[in-house]
Amino acid sequence: MNLWIFAAVTAACWLASVVTREYSWVDRLWSIVPVAYLWVFAADADDARVTLMAVLVTVWGARLTFNFARRGGYAPGGEDYRWGILRERLPGWRFQVFNLVFIAAYQNALLLLITLPAWTASQHPGPLGPADVVATLAFLVLLAGESVADQQRWDFHRAKAAGRADGVLRTGLYRYSRHPNYFCEVGQWWVVFAFGALAAGTAWLATVAGAVLLTLLFVGSTVFTESISAGRNPGFEDYRRSTSMLVPWPPRAATRG
Repeated sequence: MNLWIFAAVTAACWLASVVTREYSWVDRLWSIVPVAYLWVFAADADDARVTLMAVLVTVWGARLTFNFARRGGYAPGGEDYRWGILRERLPGWRFQVFNLVFIAAYQNALLLLITLPAWTASQHPGPLGPADVVATLAFLVLLAGESVADQQRWDFHRAKAAGRADGVLRTGLYRYSRHPNYFCEVGQWWVVFAFGALAAGTAWLATVAGAVLLTLLFVGSTVFTESISAGRNPGFEDYRRSTSMLVPWPPRAATRG
């Protein structure tokens, strides 16, 4: 069933991008499609662990959907600004190939891959144990951290638009990481993998590929985003020198220019 969902969503995202000339259709479904995958696995498995995973991912999806919506992501013209920059760097047919292969196909494949630990858990049904409680708490802590980070960024940009702030956000969680929301996002999907590992009794699982590839995607996306930020904000280089990119860490001493 999930393979059919993947094929349909991939085709729909590509066709929508061709018709509308907007390329954020996968972004708009990023917090929705994994929830559907998890509930399909849960319905097929009838297992407490897989159901717990589906509930946690549903909460993740609801929160991320809300944050994406309030930023205007679902509104017409709500395309991620980075796709526009990439269109300039990959003009003509090059970007269209990138759109088909990476944006539509690869990213949708990744959304399926990160949910496959639920399939692993469905193949090893069993009762919940203390380790599942620890994993649940870890997921919720990361979810709370991402919520706080997104709210701090939202408040900063609103203050910036009103002329009450400028420069770079470097307070709150952003004092310890330049992208604490990304760290928490990736961390939650590593916890999803951990549930699958707990069910199987081993971490040596091919389904780790989803969490690994998601981590690499976020690292690559962060490097690209920061290359843009460095060109737009003179104070960003100082922030980059003093603050960890993803993993929260005490800031290093740096001289502000």
